[in-house]
Amino acid sequence: MKIAVVGATGQTGQYLVNQALLQGHVVTALVRNPGKLTVTHENLKVVTADIFSADSMKTHFKDQDVVMSCLGFPASFFTGVTGYTRSMTAMVSAMQETQVNRIITMTSWYTEPNSGTQSSYLIRFLLLPLIRSVLSNMYEMETLLQKTEDINWTVVRPPGLKNLPATAQEFLTHEGYFVPDNNGQPPGSAVGRGDVARFMLSLLNSNAWVKKGVAITTK
Repeated sequence: MKIAVVGATGQTGQYLVNQALLQGHVVTALVRNPGKLTVTHENLKVVTADIFSADSMKTHFKDQDVVMSCLGFPASFFTGVTGYTRSMTAMVSAMQETQVNRIITMTSWYTEPNSGTQSSYLIRFLLLPLIRSVLSNMYEMETLLQKTEDINWTVVRPPGLKNLPATAQEFLTHEGYFVPDNNGQPPGSAVGRGDVARFMLSLLNSNAWVKKGVAITTK
């Protein structure tokens, strides 16, 4: 497939680009700083683009089969986080102008404000407040996609991320904001970035999670 990858120089993005090339896909990586992407391949085209500008991205979205976004933005206590909604608004606009109708993006467990109430004390009262600014904007982005009728979107929600390559482990999935264990409680888990990329690429051959958000972890 022809894949446009946004956020290709991020830690998850680099795993995604490498795995996509290994699987034989043709990748266009939209980056701010081309020097940050060290991989070279005959099926890889690296282009400079502004992720907040539809005009900047639409040239590179033309004739693509799918857009995959691994964008991440840091938490901010004082100004709030807006990068997820601003970039997705631009991406959707660029896709609509170029008739690309499939996007796969990633957010996180617990984006919905009340979804963390069953999580462990540590996560609920220490971790979630620290990253609430990020989770809130991720949730706004998810809501924006839900209102976009002409785009076949999938939101992949991993738990904590470890900078590890892909494994062959089986995925556990749940249509919701975390993956519950057998007692309905969310396990305290993390997943390798390489496995998140592996799951996102597996969606290219499946309609299972179109227009849905899917929480994932590995067994």
